[in-house]
Amino acid sequence: MSPDALNSLFELCIGFALAGTLASGYQALVQRPAGFSLLKGGEVPKALAAVPFLVFAAPFIIMRNTLLGRVDHGRRIQFVMMATVLAGFWSLMSGTFIVMTLQAIGLLA
Repeated sequence: MSPDALNSLFELCIGFALAGTLASGYQALVQRPAGFSLLKGGEVPKALAAVPFLVFAAPFIIMRNTLLGRVDHGRRIQFVMMATVLAGFWSLMSGTFIVMTLQAIGLLA
């Protein structure tokens, strides 16, 4: 495996791990699962505050909703695969941002 491929895999895993941690932490704190409905909170400052959270928690939310929709509503496998690719790409971009930020701070070489 080339160093670039290994780096991308590491960033993908970091993105999914961060998304899962954020969504699980939110659920533990407020006793309900995180979702995109946070944007419809009514108050504009609350909705704007939810945007950074949702940017990083979205891969987990997308996968959770997709897998639950597959079981509950019988969604087609093509839809599940498309959502998985979307969540994976989103996770890769989130992980890349986190790794680049940690490198800029000096915590990663």
